[in-house]
Amino acid sequence: MEQLEEQIAHLIRAVDDLSDVVARQEGEIATLTRRVHMLMQREGERESQTTGGTVTGDERPPHY
Repeated sequence: MEQLEEQIAHLIRAVDDLSDVVARQEGEIATLTRRVHMLMQREGERESQTTGGTVTGDERPPHY
């Protein structure tokens, strides 16, 4: 019985640790998503100002 209690305690700690990691990663993903969105907007604005076109994201570079 004592061994099972010890294993449960270790598992609870592991779950808590993993929960903290997931919560931290969720915040990082949200931050990175906002940054990517901001950069895409900025690039789209820059492209439309310089060429009058729009950025589609799947255009091939001119050297292809």
